Amino acid sequence: MQMTFTGRGVSVTDEVREAASHKLASLGRLEPRATTLDLELINEHHPKPGGLKRVEAALRIPRKTFRASAEASEIPAAIDLVKEKLERQLRDHHGKKRVLWRRRGLGYAPGETPPGGEEPR
Repeated sequence: MQMTFTGRGVSVTDEVREAASHKLASLGRLEPRATTLDLELINEHHPKPGGLKRVEAALRIPRKTFRASAEASEIPAAIDLVKEKLERQLRDHHGKKRVLWRRRGLGYAPGETPPGGEEPR
């Protein structure tokens, strides 16, 4: 999985890159088809009371893009929050996958009698 880092008002140091790649490596294990992860580190000029730094992430897999953002006082804490949000989205996505071989409908197999004793026509 390829990671790209963008900083707005924040310099992206090697320590930040290493910490983020270490923390977000588990997303690649959850979804092996993940191609890119774009991280944007933003220093808020007019921060809300909840946080000063914001991290926005976009995880791309074929035909789908997952997005998450979080605010915290420090960048590593915001990365942890983004990781949790992306993990939840990936787990929900895996639960929504359809099984193509499962048949739909309430039909009965040939030779089987329905509960009522009547033969199907």
